[in-house]
Amino acid sequence: MYQNNYEELKKVVAEDAVVINISRHRNPDGSMNRKLNLDTWNEAVKRFEVIPLWPEGQTPGFDERDPLQIEPSIIFVPAQGKSEKTGTIIVACGGGFSTRTGCEGFNVALYFADKGFNTAILTYRLQPYSRKDALDDMQRAIRTIRCRKDELNVTDKIICMGFSAGGMLSGNAGTHFDQGLKDSDDPIEKESSRPDGIVMGYGAFAFAGLPGGFFVDPFSDTIRNPFFANKEELIYYSPEVNITRDVPPFFIWQTNSDDPRNSFALGQSLTAVGIPFEMHLFPEGVHGLGLADGRNDLAMDIPHVHKWADLCTDWINNIF
Repeated sequence: MYQNNYEELKKVVAEDAVVINISRHRNPDGSMNRKLNLDTWNEAVKRFEVIPLWPEGQTPGFDERDPLQIEPSIIFVPAQGKSEKTGTIIVACGGGFSTRTGCEGFNVALYFADKGFNTAILTYRLQPYSRKDALDDMQRAIRTIRCRKDELNVTDKIICMGFSAGGMLSGNAGTHFDQGLKDSDDPIEKESSRPDGIVMGYGAFAFAGLPGGFFVDPFSDTIRNPFFANKEELIYYSPEVNITRDVPPFFIWQTNSDDPRNSFALGQSLTAVGIPFEMHLFPEGVHGLGLADGRNDLAMDIPHVHKWADLCTDWINNIF
């Protein structure tokens, strides 16, 4: 089942159908060309058999405030080359919670499907929807896969893998979860939303744990940050200050251009509580490389940075 999604995914990647060169990211006035970006993603999604996270028209809080956004969903891609059941990687692209970096979704999903893992490309809500809406979508994706595990021929094991904003979202899924609403009439909501592992690709932004980092003044309640509405929200969605003994293992990687202190802050918090993690920091490259194989919006091929994916494959095998 869903093998056609794999075949279509190979075509999408071969065509560079979701890669938008950085020279085309902005309009002549300098503003982000969201229409080109989201239209490109939406057209790619149409090529697949999609699993809606809620029945059509029933996504809580979804309305017509942004006509460029489609309802949250996953594209399930079955593992290749494995006869036994295995776990699923939910792949969340970046884009600053405003746009979608296609290579961080489709290309990454194909790479790990070829490595023998089920993958699920997540379309989560962007601004003007809230961070809570995005997290609701990720949690619903986790529950949906577990609820439909027999149909999908997968195990209960789930890893959330994200890049940039998607990495931040994956970190949130790893620090905010529940064991399911056992009294719910919706069988999906009865499932646990706790992932079994988190992969954060250049997404460990320690907004609370790194004083003064990026947009943050740690001594002010005034937020100059496009990702958060207030200080309480900033703290809630900063994974490094929400680590408990119940959070799953982490795999963290980034290039040093993003300031490795972000990863250090998260790693320090994980160490303090005794949560296993693996961390890789690369001196070359910049933000947004995805697989760093040249098929990204930056057209950058950096073989040394690409090694993160092989290292991550070994790490995932230990989880699944």
